[in-house]
Amino acid sequence: MKALVYHGPGKKTLQDRPMPVISAPGDAIVKMTQTTICGTDLHILKGDVPTCVPGRILGHEGVGIVHETGTGITAFKKGDHVLISCISACAICEACRKGMYSHCQSGGWILGNTIDGTQAEYVRIPHANTSLYKIPDDANEDALVMLSDILPTGFECGVLNGRVKPGSTVAIVGSGPIGLAALLTAQFYSPAQIIMIDTDETRLAVARRLGATGTIAVNGADTVKSIMMATNGQGVDTAIEAVGIPATFELCQEIVAVGGTIANVGVHGTKVDLHLERLWSRNIAITTRLVDTITTPMLLKTVETGKLDPLKLISHRFKLDDIQIAYDTFVRASETRALKVLIEV
Repeated sequence: MKALVYHGPGKKTLQDRPMPVISAPGDAIVKMTQTTICGTDLHILKGDVPTCVPGRILGHEGVGIVHETGTGITAFKKGDHVLISCISACAICEACRKGMYSHCQSGGWILGNTIDGTQAEYVRIPHANTSLYKIPDDANEDALVMLSDILPTGFECGVLNGRVKPGSTVAIVGSGPIGLAALLTAQFYSPAQIIMIDTDETRLAVARRLGATGTIAVNGADTVKSIMMATNGQGVDTAIEAVGIPATFELCQEIVAVGGTIANVGVHGTKVDLHLERLWSRNIAITTRLVDTITTPMLLKTVETGKLDPLKLISHRFKLDDIQIAYDTFVRASETRALKVLIEV
């Protein structure tokens, strides 16, 4: 089968690899139909994720058709169309019983990280009974690819951890796909303001179309002044960090209001300074999280009923044979205006 293989920082190739096989009763083999590229894949290629070793097939998102099941699979059968969760969960270990599927003792974020992933023609899914979701017959499967990772990530790590409330003020630092996913799902709670911050005017224009009440182009110290002007000098109740670099986390520390929350979503590969000399007395909460995908069933319902339209996040479409071009397009987002790129397998 064809698969995109990681060979170390900055190196990847589309190769022929052996078909995955059932190795445990709870496994399923899924024939991929659609996958995509995540910002986390780019962090892997930068060398920020040491658990992903050379030789690994990349990818942790997508939809497909069940090709084969282990003897322990009761929830799915061959031929079922399924959504693949980026998080594999056994549902019985201590972490899973606490709802922290990302810390499952035999799962978590393993696809495209510690086991082979979804940017291939076939993928093995461990704990398939609780790590796949059956797709309704009339569903738009392209849209559901966005529910593998970015929508639950933006919602859980950004909106829920950020304690977004009706009438509150929210700043989302980073208007890439994750930041836009947080923007879409923050609107469930009717905040008074959702201010998107980015260096890219094109993405800020997209954010305005998707419901941002205001946008700010990053411009040094003026960025903080603009936020303060927009919030009557108070700062924001929720600052969502959706990039994963020191500068954006530090910006969140500068713009959060007294009693506010900084919700980190970005994947950080380098040290970030925490300015307790300024924040120690300001009743600030700082949250971190790896997505648990516990909200996926709810998000599926919002898509089915038309309350959420993930198709708005898809900007480009490619075939698996052109996945290298897809990566190049995704990396050069400021030039190509890429958001999420859909890859047909």
